[in-house]
Amino acid sequence: MNWILLSTGLITLLGSGALLGAALGLVGFVLLHFQANGATSLAINSAWNLLTGFSLTAVPLFIFLGDILLSSGVSSKVYNGLTPLFRRIPGQLLHTNIAVCTLFSAVSGSSSATAAAIGSVGYPELKKRGYKPSMVVGTLAAGGTLGLLIPPSLALIIYGATQNVSIGKLFLAGIVPGVMLSGAFFFWIAVRASVGDKIAPPVQDKMDWPAVGKGLLQVWPLPILIFFVLGTIYMGIATPTEAASLGVVASIALGFVWGDLTLEKLWKAFFNATIMFSAIAMIMLGTAVLAQAVSLLGLPREAVAAIAELGFNRYGILFLIVLVYLVLGCFFDGISLLLMTLPITFPMVMSLGFDPVWFGVIVTLLMEVGMITPPVGLNLFVLTSITKNEVDITDAAWASLPYWLIILVAVGVYTLFPGIVLWLPGFY
Repeated sequence: MNWILLSTGLITLLGSGALLGAALGLVGFVLLHFQANGATSLAINSAWNLLTGFSLTAVPLFIFLGDILLSSGVSSKVYNGLTPLFRRIPGQLLHTNIAVCTLFSAVSGSSSATAAAIGSVGYPELKKRGYKPSMVVGTLAAGGTLGLLIPPSLALIIYGATQNVSIGKLFLAGIVPGVMLSGAFFFWIAVRASVGDKIAPPVQDKMDWPAVGKGLLQVWPLPILIFFVLGTIYMGIATPTEAASLGVVASIALGFVWGDLTLEKLWKAFFNATIMFSAIAMIMLGTAVLAQAVSLLGLPREAVAAIAELGFNRYGILFLIVLVYLVLGCFFDGISLLLMTLPITFPMVMSLGFDPVWFGVIVTLLMEVGMITPPVGLNLFVLTSITKNEVDITDAAWASLPYWLIILVAVGVYTLFPGIVLWLPGFY
């Protein structure tokens, strides 16, 4: 009966067009009232504890930080600074898209913000130089997904804050997988540029090492910003919230001194960040209520027991969970998917004996897949709008397919070799 109420309630409310947060919360209240002897007061306590939790305060600050960098034009300076480094490598400036997205991810924390910031600079420039437009969009969409994994990741912050997992350990866990994923993207671009139809103009210029050195010197402020955001956490100087505050102050100073930030742009960034966090907070409130109901009724344990009766071991159950994320990723954006599923999947995975830090990285990778999966692949829509529909959603999806497969392979590798993910957190 519990599962019938849960599934029919969610399908009915989500199908009616109700807000995701409201739908999740209402289903949670129904379960608590009718199936848990009217224990609706527990939901109110859960929502209060969530919103007054110290870790969660880092989320709006990191959103604000990303919007400041997007508004200040810092991304264009970083892009132009790294361009000379890749002129002689097969694929040339397509590598710049991945490299700049990797660096920008280390301060923005958001996939769509990273894709928008680098796409608005990279797409016009590469199109003008004769690169295949769909391939440019594919690299930008894939590079943008790194914003979900490479710390300071909003997904990892929300995961840690809602599931009581160390955010510092999650940040460390995201570094090696994020760098490896970035390296895999570089490798695929080089391979693709060497075979098949032409995706980049022929290499003509010799490597200009003075230009390379000048370009690298041009991006010097970004490592300083990365230190304010991440270095202070790893050194034990600041909590994630304090580091986010330092990052906001540093990004404002950087925007005014090094970028083209104005008071008007700063206010616009603050306004956009407020709107985005309000939407996320609404979903988180609904999730807190549903999580309380699901936990109280023991639904995850029932699910594990039911699946175990089918003869699946823990990896078989994990495989089914991955399939669920892949399907739902077609219809929900990353943060919504994370918040909507964790009340059930997190207790299930913990009961199977998996590490909570490791699962945080795995579920973030699955969210990355959703960001480049139509029909609701947010990165694809952001970039097709930047191209003014010169590259439609279908072409963008096909161009992103190799990166989609690379991320799935990464999920398999990190499942087989969890030590890759857990090595750095072991030192924290």
